[in-house]
Amino acid sequence: MAHSQFDLLRQRRFLPYFTVQALGAFNDNVYRQAIIGLLAYMAVGSAEMGLYANLAPAVFILPFFLFSASAGQIAEKLEKQKLIVITTSMEIAVMSLAAVGFLLQSMPVLLVALFGTGVQSTLFGPVKYSILPSVLKPEELTGGNGLVEMGTSVAILLGMVSGGLIFQLAGAHGPQLAAATVVLLAIAGNTVARRIPKVDAGDPSLKVDWNILRESWRIWQLTRRQLAVRNAVLGVSWFWFVGTVLTAQLPVYAQANLGGTQNLYIFALALFSVGVGIGSISCEKLSARTVEIGLVPLGAFGISAFLLDLYFARPGQALAHGLSVPEFARAPGSLRIMVDLVGIGVFTGFFVVPLFALIQSRTPRNELARVISGMNIQNAMFIVAAALIGLALQRLLGWTIPQVFLALAIANTLGAVYIFTIVPEFLMRFLS
Repeated sequence: MAHSQFDLLRQRRFLPYFTVQALGAFNDNVYRQAIIGLLAYMAVGSAEMGLYANLAPAVFILPFFLFSASAGQIAEKLEKQKLIVITTSMEIAVMSLAAVGFLLQSMPVLLVALFGTGVQSTLFGPVKYSILPSVLKPEELTGGNGLVEMGTSVAILLGMVSGGLIFQLAGAHGPQLAAATVVLLAIAGNTVARRIPKVDAGDPSLKVDWNILRESWRIWQLTRRQLAVRNAVLGVSWFWFVGTVLTAQLPVYAQANLGGTQNLYIFALALFSVGVGIGSISCEKLSARTVEIGLVPLGAFGISAFLLDLYFARPGQALAHGLSVPEFARAPGSLRIMVDLVGIGVFTGFFVVPLFALIQSRTPRNELARVISGMNIQNAMFIVAAALIGLALQRLLGWTIPQVFLALAIANTLGAVYIFTIVPEFLMRFLS
């Protein structure tokens, strides 16, 4: 009898959890885009816009450094469904504060709430991935992770689009609509979380160490105990590095190199996100329902190939400006760029989904939440490094965005060759 990962979406052990994590990603991005909409509504200058654009990612990511160690221990110690209800209750509180920020049109309040969403995401992260081996059979791990990655990437995209539309559609009532939307989405997530079946704690007897530095080091060391897990964690962090460099360049790339408007940036991001979704849900079929790490080298080299082609497809400035999405789609050479963006996404899905499944299948159940937390600390480091390197290459060295893409393709290839040389298991599975 043929099995499909989509059967999981009809089962209570998976559907409420899947819905909660997708709603969370959706609401975070509605909120962040609605803040940008509010700034435009308030007609603030480009200096304030620039200040927010640089402040917001830092405010959101800081909690991952501060609280990941504690979050991993809490996720290990508590029954997982109870923890998800707690974190979604926190989201209601944080989004209620955000609603006050929208109604008062106060940027400090909105930034405090943004920090709160970072704290909530930090607490939810370890339970998001450590719950899967408890509710899925081993042969369902790849398919389940594929669905989660697909759901997350689509939710992020839809959240950005929806958040951006709030002030366009509501006009003068934009602050009120934004306030109501984020609170109602948080309540919806909490309501669905209560439908998740109970899932036993990984290690109920664990004593929580609140010393952030000591426990962060200890948890990061846990990720390095087994060679395959250590390199899978490194691979996931590299996925965040590549994704951050690529998506951070897209707004300016869409304008300067593709000749489009804000809508073309959203279209380019949509192509990448849809590609990630397609790649993620294809992993189960390609891996024959096993944890198949042979897909990881395929994903890595595919990302490099399409990044390389994206450089050659449009190495210079756009020939025309102010193009709408249909006008861009009809322009010569545009199809190649669109295929490249989808292709990068598809092979990113091939790359990251088996890595998550490997981490979950090879890590002892009573350490998994802490290993995920250690990975989140490392991911945050890679995201910050990606943002700083992208800025340095352009501001200090004067590189164009296509040149950044070319450098990323080369770095990705070299990184992949290095990892697959020191861990032959990846390459042997790929060849077989």
